[in-house]
Amino acid sequence: MRFEGTSSYVAADDLTTAVNAAIALERPLLVKGEPGTGKTELAKQVAGSLGLPLIEWHVKSTTKAQQGLYEYDAVSRLRDSQLGDERVNDVKNYIRKGKLWEAFEAKEKVVLLIDEIDKADIEFPNDLLQELDRMEFHVYETNENIKADNRPIVIITSNNEKELPDAFLRRCFFHYIKFPEVEVLEQIVDVHYPGIKKNLVREALNQFYEIRETPGLKKKPSTSEALDWIRLLVSDDIDGVDLRGDASDALPRLHGALLKNEQDVHLLQRLAFMAKQQNR
Repeated sequence: MRFEGTSSYVAADDLTTAVNAAIALERPLLVKGEPGTGKTELAKQVAGSLGLPLIEWHVKSTTKAQQGLYEYDAVSRLRDSQLGDERVNDVKNYIRKGKLWEAFEAKEKVVLLIDEIDKADIEFPNDLLQELDRMEFHVYETNENIKADNRPIVIITSNNEKELPDAFLRRCFFHYIKFPEVEVLEQIVDVHYPGIKKNLVREALNQFYEIRETPGLKKKPSTSEALDWIRLLVSDDIDGVDLRGDASDALPRLHGALLKNEQDVHLLQRLAFMAKQQNR
């Protein structure tokens, strides 16, 4: 069982090596990188490539680790008991299975995505240490053990918003997705927009990397934003020659797809103004 990338996802050699190493070690794969570099999409592509079902757990700031295992709805059980509902006689009627439970009881191996784990409380990763290590947990209300017969492939993503505990990191195989070089990004564009004008791609990526490399930029545009921008350029039938326009103008056409705050827009406008002053 090896991941070699797919026709719709350009995976660098070091990324495929990391995925296959995590599979071989039966360890969770912790993937970090800038937002928009394809971390979440990786889990979908791994599942599709290996022909495995995908179970997704998207973590929020309010998410608790227990929710990934199960939740016991004591309030509903109390209400039903007051109404004389016979369901109260079986506590299992009030157990809601979490994503880890779904993955553990699956009849076949699955890919389990725990997306953006750093959004949750700092204790969240620690609370899942034993469960992800042993691939089992205990349900106290029913006094049963839930154990994975088929150890899932676990892919965990992080945007580096918080530092993760050392004990958690020790149990993972780690990989950082570097921002793609221009040649790799060209391949990604070709995958998404086959047959696109080469001169448009070349000029668009030149401008894109010029913006990314601008000192003082608050938010650098990501891979997904580059793809959105090029999609708009294609829909407007803009040619590479027309895209450059006035060389003294630092703002590209449809820059709202790339620049997401006013500070960065003002920064590029100031740089353009200074360039005009120097050229006089």
